[in-house]
Amino acid sequence: MTFKIGLLGLGTVGTGTAQILLDAAGRHPLLQELEIAKVGVRSPDKPRSVDIPTDILTADLEAIVTDPEIDIVVELIGGLEPARSLILQAISHGKHIVTANKAVIARYGEEIFTAANEKGIYVMLEAAVGGGIPVIQPLKQSLGSNRIHTAIGIVNGTTNYILTRMQDEGADFAEVLADAQNLGYAEADPTADVDGLDAADKIAILASLAFAGRIKREEIYTEGIRQVNAADIAYADKLGFVIKLLAIAKREDNPKSAQSTEDRLQLRVHPTLVPKSHPLANINGVFNAIFLSGEPIGEVMFYGKGAGAGPTASAVVADILNVAAVLKTETEPIPHPLLSCTHHHYCAIAPMEDVMTRFYTRFLTEDYPGVIGQLGTIFGNNGVSLESVVQIGMRDNRAEIVVVTHDVREGNFNQALEEIRQLEAIASIPSLLRVL
Repeated sequence: MTFKIGLLGLGTVGTGTAQILLDAAGRHPLLQELEIAKVGVRSPDKPRSVDIPTDILTADLEAIVTDPEIDIVVELIGGLEPARSLILQAISHGKHIVTANKAVIARYGEEIFTAANEKGIYVMLEAAVGGGIPVIQPLKQSLGSNRIHTAIGIVNGTTNYILTRMQDEGADFAEVLADAQNLGYAEADPTADVDGLDAADKIAILASLAFAGRIKREEIYTEGIRQVNAADIAYADKLGFVIKLLAIAKREDNPKSAQSTEDRLQLRVHPTLVPKSHPLANINGVFNAIFLSGEPIGEVMFYGKGAGAGPTASAVVADILNVAAVLKTETEPIPHPLLSCTHHHYCAIAPMEDVMTRFYTRFLTEDYPGVIGQLGTIFGNNGVSLESVVQIGMRDNRAEIVVVTHDVREGNFNQALEEIRQLEAIASIPSLLRVL
């Protein structure tokens, strides 16, 4: 039995995928039943690093997704359009989908999965989060018996590389970003990475699987790493922390808002002070990791390379094999319940003002007596409990004070900051970061 593959895109990941499919020796025997039937590219005449027969190359992507001979469409062109339209068109023609496109799934997952479920076909997306790290299928299958409480991830290799370099070298953000762009670790336009948008797409997907519900991508609080500087990294180090861009999905069993008694989720992406004792503190460079806690399993972490031709292509081909295996044995046109996505309800997302977390804040103040006392009074009046208040020294002839709080409601903390900003002694608040 042969399964015919329509491959959309022959970039880094597409080339890696084709190389695996064309070289089945020593791999799973089911690979020998997979055939690349068509490959959609922008320029069919362009020289390739992989030996693809020229007669299967085409610039007509629609012809691939509508071809009755194609069983599985592998979408690796990225971006929102025409990827979304091609996926939907392929579904309407009964093609199973394998994609690495986190942006499309995070934003149009409802439309795509609804269409797929109506046609009784699969949309597989292991490569969309964490590159080659197997986390999507474990959430669907191996961890399916667990009640997941928390999913926390370092899911963007570019920002992790930048923060690691800043930590190791004491360099500032702009300097390391420029170097990362020269080395190819960061795009010419790094917005999606450094502003947290890519991580937000990925945590939307992970949260949907971990908490068995749909996620509205626009409700995820998103903050990038542009404001993190060398001074904050140095202070965090002295306090026993490292700074990481974390994507956090957390079940809020006891919501602070009295408006609802149902479980809500905290969904957020932001730079975070991570205790050096935490497993995520040691994830450096371009590596990714996803830390899960649940009942009854406890804590588990998935770690590996989050991008690149090899790791991501590995996940893509694993999804193709999963679909092929089911098609080989399936007798009824009913989607496998542990491979398909059938969520119908939307998860309730807690507003950021209700989130309970710890904060690290750095103040520059005029060197007036009693400033620390004023800060303590305002924080106390707003229900903010302080773990530590340290005057680090002087900067630009001003006193530099670092405050770390206990867990506090974000709305209370922000109210306290508004009052603190009115103090005559406060010159500026250069840094505000959350603490894991």
